[in-house]
Amino acid sequence: MEQIQIRQAFNAPVKQVFNTLCDHETFGKIIGARINRIKDGEDGHTNGLGSIRRIAMLPGVYFEETVVSFVPYQLMEYLVSKGSPVKNHLGRMVFEEKDGVTTLNYSIRFEPKLPLPGFGKLLKPLIAGPIVKGLKKLADGYST
Repeated sequence: MEQIQIRQAFNAPVKQVFNTLCDHETFGKIIGARINRIKDGEDGHTNGLGSIRRIAMLPGVYFEETVVSFVPYQLMEYLVSKGSPVKNHLGRMVFEEKDGVTTLNYSIRFEPKLPLPGFGKLLKPLIAGPIVKGLKKLADGYST
């Protein structure tokens, strides 16, 4: 099992950061990916529990993630539910605010589908890189 841990602080209220990062299309823009919500949440929140987003990797090649936990301004968890070169994938975004600064603790765990030695370690920077870069750019935008 591979594990990615990302921690990013934002000089903004938790409500603003949560709404930005938990909106599927906006999150896609932040990380430089084509993400579309294909099913609305079942809990009264468009991007909430049961919502499904499709991430396009290449033309005609995509995977889907389903939101499995959603607590407004606190938590969003999602699983890869279709496609992808990984299995047993869980993404977990935990939000906390203190003195007007929001901290995101973002963890991703997964196993590669292909049982090749080192394949998981190869996938880690491909998964984490765009997220880390996008979150830092978003955080820098709140500093101005």
